[in-house]
Amino acid sequence: MADPKGFLKHGREVASRRPVEERVKDWNEVYPEGMGRTLLPIITEQAGRCMDCGIPFCHQGCPLGNIIPEWNDLVWRDDWSGASERLHATNNFPEFTGRLCPAPCETACVLGINQDPVTIKNVEVAIADRAFDDGYVTPQPPEWLSGKTVAVIGSGPAGLAAAQQLTRAGHTVAVYERADRIGGLLRYGIPEFKMEKKYLERRLEQMTLEGTVFRAGVDVGGELTGQQLKDRYDAVVLAVGSTVARDLPATGRELDGIHQAMEFLPQANRVALGEEVEGQIVATDKHVVIIGGGDTGADCLGTSHRQGAASVTQLEIMPQPGDERPTNQPWPTYPMTFRVSSAHEEGGERVYSVSTKEFLGDDEGHVRALRLVEVEMRDGTFAEVEGSEYEIPADLVLFAMGFTGPEKEGLVSQLGVDLDERGNVARDQHYMSSVEGVFVAGDCGRGQSLIVWAIAEGRAAAAGVDTFLTGATTLPAPIPPTARPLVV
Repeated sequence: MADPKGFLKHGREVASRRPVEERVKDWNEVYPEGMGRTLLPIITEQAGRCMDCGIPFCHQGCPLGNIIPEWNDLVWRDDWSGASERLHATNNFPEFTGRLCPAPCETACVLGINQDPVTIKNVEVAIADRAFDDGYVTPQPPEWLSGKTVAVIGSGPAGLAAAQQLTRAGHTVAVYERADRIGGLLRYGIPEFKMEKKYLERRLEQMTLEGTVFRAGVDVGGELTGQQLKDRYDAVVLAVGSTVARDLPATGRELDGIHQAMEFLPQANRVALGEEVEGQIVATDKHVVIIGGGDTGADCLGTSHRQGAASVTQLEIMPQPGDERPTNQPWPTYPMTFRVSSAHEEGGERVYSVSTKEFLGDDEGHVRALRLVEVEMRDGTFAEVEGSEYEIPADLVLFAMGFTGPEKEGLVSQLGVDLDERGNVARDQHYMSSVEGVFVAGDCGRGQSLIVWAIAEGRAAAAGVDTFLTGATTLPAPIPPTARPLVV
C-alpha cells in the first residue's frame, strides 16, 4: 500500500481555486496554472491516504474500473510513469474525467465511511497532466492493420474512446462530427473555465498520430446517409449523444429571450476561443434565470457571471439537499447532498422547491419576469403550495433541465434501428443495435449520463465491434450495457 499511516496523519486537501474577483474576468481554468500542476505540491501526500483496502469499493464506484489503489501507491512512491501506465490502462482520457467527472469513486471510498475520502479525482488529473508534461503519453499506432473500416458518428467522449480503441486494434477508423470542429460537448458544451480546450487538442493530436481520421463539418444523416455509411464501412458506431433538450411548455414560452442552455453555451464557448458569433445570446447587464439545478445549469451560471449579468437566479423543482448523506443513500452509493461548484462560489441565488407557472412578457414580446409557485412532494408528485406565487425579473431565461434522448430524424431513422422504452437506441450485450454491424455507445443508448460512463461505454462498444469484425477481441469491455449509473 502507499503510506500505511497516511490516512491517520493527513486530512483531505484539494486544489485551491483562483480568487473569484480574478477568475470571473477571464475564461481560463479556475485553477492557477491548470488543475494538475496546481495539485502537485500536495498530491503525493494525498495519494498516501489511500488504504489499499482488501475490497476497494472505489472500483465499484468507477464505471471504468480504474485501478485506483495501484496508481495511488505509485504516486506516493514518486513513480509517475508507472502511475500513468496504470491509469491509462483503464481510462483513455483521464485529463477529461479528472476535471469533469463528479467522482462517484470518492463517495465509494472505504475511508469515506467515517472520514473524508481520498482525493481520487485530484490524483487522477495530476497524473494525467504530468504524464503529458513529462512525455509519458505517446501515440500508440497499431502494429498491423486489419483491413476493416469503422465509422464512428459523434466525437464526444464515447465516440473518441471507441475510435481510439478500435484504431489501436488495427482497424481504419473515421470519426464524423457535424460541428465544424471535433470534440462534441467537450468542445462546445463544456466552458473553458471548467476545461480549457488545449487539453482536448493534445489528445486529438495523439489520436491523429495513431491513425484515427477526423471528419468535421459533415452532416451524417443529411449529405451522408445511413445507407451510404453501411455501404462504405464494415461497422458503424453511433455515439451521437442525447441531444433533444427537455422543454417547459408553460404559458409565455414563445416570448423572446427564452433559450435552451445548448443554444447559449456553445456560442459563449466559440467567443471565448476567439470566434465571432453573429446574434450571440449574451447575459450582459441582464437578469438571468436558469431553470435546472444540475451541471449544465452551473455552466450557464459561470458563463453568465463572465458575461457580466446583472443578476443570476438558478431554479430547482426539487428541495434543497442536506449536507449529510441521506439514510436511504448509504455508502457506497452516490448520495444526493448539497454541493457547491466553482460557479456557485462566484455568486448568484439558488432557489429550491419552485415551479414556473408562467413567463411574463413586455409590450415588445420579450420576457420580463417569471411567475413562480412553491411546491412540495405529496404522494410522490409535486403539489403547489397555496398562496405561494410570486414573480422574479428575467431578461434572459435558460433551460438546463436535461435531455430526453437522441434525435430520431435523419440518421437514426435512416438506419432503421430499434428504440427502447425510453426512446434511446436499443442494443444487445455486445452493444450492437437491432441492425447488424451498427453499434451504439454513450448517451444515445444509455440516456443522459456522465462523461465517465460515456468513456466506459465507448471502450466496451469497441470490444463488441472488434469481436464482430474479427471473431475475437483483446480489448477490455468494462461494463455491460444494462448497467445503470449511480448518478442520473
